Amino acid sequence: MTTQTTTRQDWQSPQEVRWCPGCGDYTILASVQNYMAESGIPREHAVFISGIGCSSRFPYYMNTYGMHSIHGRAPAIASGIAVARPELSVWVVTGDGDALSIGGNHIIHAMRRNVNLKVLLFNNQIYGLTKGQYSPTSEKGKQTKSSPMGSIDLPFNPVSLALGAEASFVARTIDMDRDHTIAMLEAAYDHRGAAFVEIYQNCNVFNDKAFQALTGKQERTENRVHLEHGKPVTFGPDDEHGVMIHDGTAHIVDVAEVGIANIHVHDAGAESPAAAFALSRLSHGPYGPTPIGVFRSVERPVYEDDLDRQIAAATDAKGPGDLKQLVTSTGSWVVE
Repeated sequence: MTTQTTTRQDWQSPQEVRWCPGCGDYTILASVQNYMAESGIPREHAVFISGIGCSSRFPYYMNTYGMHSIHGRAPAIASGIAVARPELSVWVVTGDGDALSIGGNHIIHAMRRNVNLKVLLFNNQIYGLTKGQYSPTSEKGKQTKSSPMGSIDLPFNPVSLALGAEASFVARTIDMDRDHTIAMLEAAYDHRGAAFVEIYQNCNVFNDKAFQALTGKQERTENRVHLEHGKPVTFGPDDEHGVMIHDGTAHIVDVAEVGIANIHVHDAGAESPAAAFALSRLSHGPYGPTPIGVFRSVERPVYEDDLDRQIAAATDAKGPGDLKQLVTSTGSWVVE
């Protein structure tokens, strides 16, 4: 793929951006447009596919190819594009409701197949487009229009779900942290295979300050657990806290008490997802110390490559094939 020099303005469509004032989607859109301009990807080689929801307006605002598709089905449509046109950079923009409710089956199978897709899941822990019902990531006890007595559902942990679905790349970032978001976008783009990036995104109308523990000026230094490959997992204003993994479970400890040598050293490229999964369970949501960064980045066969090899092998063995002969060979009828 050739590269081009572009600016953020080149990636902006003429469509008026219509989200609620103050929505975190604006920041994510700016981060993606800035990254795409810096990446050198030609606009005609980029495709953005979305489902239904506030986040799914995204393709309208990108000056690229794209489609605002069907509720929950964006991964299926994007998989078809990625397989048919492997030279393209295919991105899925979805939300916690779109991806994890009606689209749950599609998202996990795109991950396990390792289709070369980049999935950006905007998680605001609420249904914003339909005016504030609880979503698959809303915390238990959440009072909304559809759960006036409080939700009794246990919420999904999207990072844990992606790891369990065998995603070869899994990361998490925050809408307000543009530098970190762009770093995660770059890492996802550089990864060949299914890349899943959860983005905590504030809905200031129906779920404002849901991520205060990670975005507040006082709280964020205490609660953001930055995952960096090859480095001990420490956090806090002076890195005084750390994470140990024992018997498959991540525990928060004081570094001074256990010693830095006993703190877990993050290995995003570990063949087993066990440690990454343990880190993802450190917090079931953004309510205390919560890891952000790349949880896992491993190489494994990409779906398109295996499919191409299978087609080539079949062609070598039996020739290019004759569709008409196949259709009319046996079991056919003439209707008059």
